[in-house]
Amino acid sequence: MADQDPHHILALPEFDKPVKLLIAVAPFYRDIADMLIAGAQAKLEAAGVTHDLIEVPGALELPTAIGLAHRMSNYDGFVALGCVIRGETTHYETVCNDSSRGLTLLGLQGALIGNGILTVENHEQAVCRADPADMDKGGGAAAAALHLIALARRWGGETRGVGFRPAGTIQIAEGTDRA
Repeated sequence: MADQDPHHILALPEFDKPVKLLIAVAPFYRDIADMLIAGAQAKLEAAGVTHDLIEVPGALELPTAIGLAHRMSNYDGFVALGCVIRGETTHYETVCNDSSRGLTLLGLQGALIGNGILTVENHEQAVCRADPADMDKGGGAAAAALHLIALARRWGGETRGVGFRPAGTIQIAEGTDRA
């Protein structure tokens, strides 16, 4: 199946300082979750990255757990893993949209997150996407988090002020010099 959908995959970034990630997984479909975890762990190990693993009840709890960890811990980034399979009700849309929106909002607030929440029509699609030997979406989410960490480290030391800074000293008021 993966051969039918060729796409470009970036090489894993290299780090000169240690990286530590948190993998947060919703194991509602245990077989799918285990494949996603295996893919993510293999990708992180290939990059020499350490990680911890936590489980939450469902995909809706992933943003909350990652938000807590982002505020209260020292992880460099996060990998969110889970699977939502369409059912007979509109609950599918709620879980897909709100878990994705929650992760996106955390990302815009500075959390570096690889989103590996599968949203599929059936179990067969989930297996294809989760399997590390096929689409490896768990590994892809881990790689995405690593790329965001690399960007944050690349840009983290740069500061750019607003306006300009004149050379020399300027006199603001009588007898007060300020550089």
